[in-house]
Amino acid sequence: MNTNQVDLTNCDKEPIHIPGRIQSHGFLIAIDIDTLLIKYVSLNTFKFIEVEAADLLDKSILFLEEQMIFKDDKVQLKSLLILGSQKDSYEGINPYYLNIKGQPFYLIISKSGAYHVLEFEPAILDFDIQGTVGRSISGILAGRRLISMMENTADEIKKIIGYDRVMVYKFHDDGHGEVIAEAKNEDLEPFYGLHYPASDIPKQARALYLLNYTRIIADVNTNDSAVITTSDNFSALDLTHSVLRAVSPIHIQYLKNMGVDSSFSISLITNGKLWGLIACHNYTPKFIDYKARESTKLIGQILSSALEYRQEEEDDEKVKLLLAHAEELQQSLVADQDFISALTTHRVTIKDVTHSTGVVICFEGRLYTLGQVPAEEEIKMLVAWLTTTMEDSVYHTSQLPEVFSPAKNFKSTASGILAAMLSKDLGEFVIWFKPEQITTVHWAGNPEKPMTETPDGHMDLSPRNSFESWAQIVENTSASWTREEIASVIKIRHKLLDVINKKANEIRALNERLKLAYEELDTFSYTISHDLRTPLTSIKSYTELVLATNKSLDEQGKMLLNRVLAGANKMAFLINEILKLARVGRSDLKAEQLDMGSILEEIKTDALNVDGARHVTVKIGATPSILGDPTLITQIFANLIGNAVKYSVSAIDPMVVVSGEDGGDEVIYTIKDNGIGIDLNYHDKVFELFKRMDNAKGYQGTGVGLAIVKRIVEKHNARIWFESELKVGTVFYVAFRK
Repeated sequence: MNTNQVDLTNCDKEPIHIPGRIQSHGFLIAIDIDTLLIKYVSLNTFKFIEVEAADLLDKSILFLEEQMIFKDDKVQLKSLLILGSQKDSYEGINPYYLNIKGQPFYLIISKSGAYHVLEFEPAILDFDIQGTVGRSISGILAGRRLISMMENTADEIKKIIGYDRVMVYKFHDDGHGEVIAEAKNEDLEPFYGLHYPASDIPKQARALYLLNYTRIIADVNTNDSAVITTSDNFSALDLTHSVLRAVSPIHIQYLKNMGVDSSFSISLITNGKLWGLIACHNYTPKFIDYKARESTKLIGQILSSALEYRQEEEDDEKVKLLLAHAEELQQSLVADQDFISALTTHRVTIKDVTHSTGVVICFEGRLYTLGQVPAEEEIKMLVAWLTTTMEDSVYHTSQLPEVFSPAKNFKSTASGILAAMLSKDLGEFVIWFKPEQITTVHWAGNPEKPMTETPDGHMDLSPRNSFESWAQIVENTSASWTREEIASVIKIRHKLLDVINKKANEIRALNERLKLAYEELDTFSYTISHDLRTPLTSIKSYTELVLATNKSLDEQGKMLLNRVLAGANKMAFLINEILKLARVGRSDLKAEQLDMGSILEEIKTDALNVDGARHVTVKIGATPSILGDPTLITQIFANLIGNAVKYSVSAIDPMVVVSGEDGGDEVIYTIKDNGIGIDLNYHDKVFELFKRMDNAKGYQGTGVGLAIVKRIVEKHNARIWFESELKVGTVFYVAFRK
């Protein structure tokens, strides 16, 4: 038994960039950049130029030229290397055609630390790169959809290199790969749809795919050639950018297990990450010369750019559709007097704001359903569970039976749920459903199968031997809920709550709770003003007096008293904020037509007088008048503009823009900034009392301001909403009825 085993769990530690060997279809010579002396040579050099490799070490480049019989006497290797050094690039040189002893070669030069690396490969001279690439790209981009573009790619690459099988291989988030397109000889079994474990391509190999866009293994059955060096230099030559670099014996065994004699790959890179590979297999040895490889590399780069664009385009189409559905549903809610009718009877229904297969609305003690949903009793059990366990306003899972075991009885319709809470106390929810998606993943062999030793002592380094399909069944799981679906539900939930609060305010149990809350708030505000403010004032006054008059205080004593004073000031600020919130509920509206231009200019001046805010640009656009209470309206815009300035101060060019426009029966004001933005996970908590975002905790505030704004807006029978993205900025909209 071989005790020094290398398997697919530890091969990611193998230093594949310094193998000390090259593939034997070409030869390699490395020359010191400063001295132009030969320091590394591949042992197989004799096969090509009839000079022993050891006899070349420490010789000058001129000696090398003398030993190589060039058909063209004008060839000067020294001049090529000097030119590459001056330009700090060999792109304009590679590949350089040479005729060595009557045989055509391409010279490919790269840099490795302190060395010029010269690699000589056989050349095929009748290859038309420009024409080939042009025709192939036209064929590839003819595909309107992403998948058809991948299929066209496999076909076109197969035409260029003539390999038996060409696959487009996509990496999933967990690192494993899937064959999503394939072009093959008719006599071969299909690999399309097969999945391969992440361990098949270890992390250091993926890193090299990001640096070298093509990689050929011409013949897995030939012996590699060692690279020797001078005795005083013990470090292995870094072959990261080498085209002849030898292949890991693990990978060679892997290919042999597949029956593959020759392999070629092209990297597909999007957003700086390895998206996948164009993986090519041939079942006999087959060499592809440098220019042909460069043409496929160019195709891969063009495809990568197109891939990024097409993927974003298809994702955008899905997002736009959900947004359009949410917008149309909001319009139905405004136009239709009947809440349930607006959600269930129009062209776009509540089900269409996600990619669900069914939805239930639990409202006022009744269930309203669309599409495929569980039975009524099962829904009631689910609602009871959500009422007791759901803490946030929106909850989603794609494995409901794993967290709520009764769901195993109705997993065919509801293995995934996305629930929006309307009222926890009343058990009112909207719940979208996705069915169990029996995900059959066809692995090319069992990915959990252990490595075994074959009778001849070799390790079966592939997790598959027979390459029969092995199916992994994932039960109790639905398709995942996307970020866009969740955002769409959060948006529509806000609208539903607005409609519920406006149309059913008098008859809902929530209204009684709100009345009680207002009474308690009045009592609380009275206690604050009479029982807390007086002793707080005394604390501040006596602390200031001691600081001013007691000369015997040491520095530590002064520091402690200053902390007391700072705490008292902070408490006074919080008390004032709470009193403002309480007054909004108690005060009567004194509506009048307001000159918004003068109000906003005054607020702008105050906002920019805050320390650290003077460099913020605040632009006031159109300022149509609105009908409202001057004090309360000023409070709305002072909060919103103050926040916009405060959270934009750290931007590169902080900018706040305030403008109003006539929206028909409403006047809509927008307050836009380019500040820190609001995390999607907090979008439904923004107007809640004392709620502060994680990224806002470095800024002064209490979490009361937007709660005050929301209450004033509702008191004016107006609307407020926002759009935000982290590190991009926020836009608040306030719509006032005319």
